[in-house]
Amino acid sequence: MLIEKFIDNKVTCYHTEFNTWQDAVKAAAQPLIDQAFIEPVYVNAVIECVEKYGPYIVIAPNIAMPHSTEGATGVLKTGIGFMKVEEPVHFDPNDPEKDARLFFTLAAENHENHLENMMELSEMLMNEELVEDLLQVKNDQDLKKVGEKYKL
Repeated sequence: MLIEKFIDNKVTCYHTEFNTWQDAVKAAAQPLIDQAFIEPVYVNAVIECVEKYGPYIVIAPNIAMPHSTEGATGVLKTGIGFMKVEEPVHFDPNDPEKDARLFFTLAAENHENHLENMMELSEMLMNEELVEDLLQVKNDQDLKKVGEKYKL
């Protein structure tokens, strides 16, 4: 149960807005750092990859999946964090399709775990109604209700 795991693992956070996408990525990763899933070096790698390759982590309008493409330095254990932002975070000021409000930060100890994370999340995020409900959550209580509604 993915949403339940976010809450049980204490890897959720909620924010109003960020001045830069880098600040948003750092904030999205903070609960994973706090709960010893990742080290700050991993977050720096994610930011460097986005700067190098562009906003590949924005997988659909409103949805970002921060993860590093270059190895798993700084990953202590496999997990996914959840962050909701009220105001869109702009990864490309010229492309509103690259704005994000839902962040799912991926940390995987190996390639197999990474693929499992991606598949589980992708399956969940294909449900447009679920995504709309996630865009409305303000706290873990709201998130839990969404999880119960969709049995996630």
